[in-house]
Amino acid sequence: MIRTQRLTAGVCALLAALTAGIAFPAGAVADETTATAPKVDLVIDVSGSMRANDMDGQSRMAAAKQAFNEVLDATPEEVQLGIRTLGANYPGDDRKTGCKDTAQLYPVGPLDRTEAKTAVATLTPTGWTPIGPALLKAAEDLDGGEGSKRIVLISDGEDTCAPLDPCEVAREIAAKGIGLTIDTLGLVPNTKLRRQLSCIAEATGGTFTSVEHTDELADKVNQLVDRAADPVVTPVATTGAEQCAKAPTLKSGLYTDREEFGQQRWYRVDVEPGQELRASVSVSADRAVSPSYGVLLRAETARGREIVRGEAAGNGRTDVISTGLRYPKAQSDDEDEDTATAETVCLQVTHSFSAGSGVQATPGLPLELTVDVVDGPSQSSDVASFGLGRGWWLLGALILAGFLAGLVWGWLSRWRVAVWRTN
Repeated sequence: MIRTQRLTAGVCALLAALTAGIAFPAGAVADETTATAPKVDLVIDVSGSMRANDMDGQSRMAAAKQAFNEVLDATPEEVQLGIRTLGANYPGDDRKTGCKDTAQLYPVGPLDRTEAKTAVATLTPTGWTPIGPALLKAAEDLDGGEGSKRIVLISDGEDTCAPLDPCEVAREIAAKGIGLTIDTLGLVPNTKLRRQLSCIAEATGGTFTSVEHTDELADKVNQLVDRAADPVVTPVATTGAEQCAKAPTLKSGLYTDREEFGQQRWYRVDVEPGQELRASVSVSADRAVSPSYGVLLRAETARGREIVRGEAAGNGRTDVISTGLRYPKAQSDDEDEDTATAETVCLQVTHSFSAGSGVQATPGLPLELTVDVVDGPSQSSDVASFGLGRGWWLLGALILAGFLAGLVWGWLSRWRVAVWRTN
C-alpha cells in the first residue's frame, strides 16, 4: 500500500513538472534573460604603433593581450561580451583600404572564455587607426536588446581617417538615443590623443582614462565591464516641441533629448490636485563651447503664466550644468477626489551655450530630464504657518516663559539691592 502511494506521488510530481515546463518554456525564460542582458564591445587598437615597447618592459600589444586575458577571466556571467579590432588586417599604404580595416574578432554574446582568449592571442600590430569607422561598426555589434550597452575603446594613437571625425561619430551615436556609452582608454600620455578620446567619451556620458601600466589597464577595463552589469535606469528618448501645445506628455521617469544652440524645448506633465511636480534638467557640453553659459527650466500653465523656475549659470569650463524646480498643486476646499481635475504643466528647457569657433553645431547638446510626480505636502493642520509644523506653539510658549522669567528675575534683583541698602 505504501509503495503504491509513493509511486502515485512520484507520477503526480512528474506530471506537475511537465505541466510547468509546458506553461513556462525554458526557451521563453532564456529569451527574456538574453533580451535584458548587458552588452559590452571591447574595441582594441591593433595599428602598427602598438609594437612600441614602453609598457612595463613589453610592447603595448602584449600588455593589452595580458589585460584582456585577465578581463575575460573576470567577466560576469550575465554580461554578453564581444571584441572588435581596428587596424589589425591591412598592412599596406592605401589610405582608403586602411580606413576600412575594422573587424569583429569575437561576436557580442555569451562568453566562451577559451575561444575569446584564442582569438586575442592571434593579434599582431599591423595597420591604420580607423577609430571612427570602428565605433560605427561597434554600435551595430551592440544593436538589439533592452540591457545596457557599452563600448570600451583602447587606443595608443589618434584617428588616421579624417575627415570622419570620431567625436562627431560619437555624437551621432548618442543622438540616436539608444543608451550606448563609450569609455576610452589612452595608452600614451599624449595631449592630442587625450583631447580626442575625452571628446569621444564625453559625447556619450562615458569616461576617459590615461593608462601607462598593464595592471592599471586590466583593472580599469574590469571596472567598466562590471559597471555594465550594474542595474541602471535607462533613459527614454523623447523629442520636445517648439511650443507647449505640441509637446509630448511625460509621466514620472528619466528622459533624454537633444537641444540645438538657441533652441527651446517644451514638454507637458499632468499634475493632479494634491500632487507635487519635481523636475530637473542637465545639459552636457559634449564639445568646445564659449565660456559663458546657463540653463533655464520654467514651469508654466497651459495659458502661459509662469508658475516657478529654476536656473543656473557659470563661466569657464564645464561638462554638465543642471537646475531643477518644484511645483505643488494644491487641492481646493470645494474639490473632492471625484471632481478634482488635473492641471497641465508646461516645462520649458532653454540653454545659453554657444558653439566655439569652428565647432559643429549639430546635433544639439544632449540633455537629460527627470520628471517625478508625487503626493504633495499635507494640507491639514499637521503643517502650520512659518514652516514650523506642530512645534510652533511650544516655541511661542518658551519665548513667553523666558520673557516672564526675565521680568521676575529683574524684580527680585532690584528688591535684593533695595534690602541690602536699607540694612
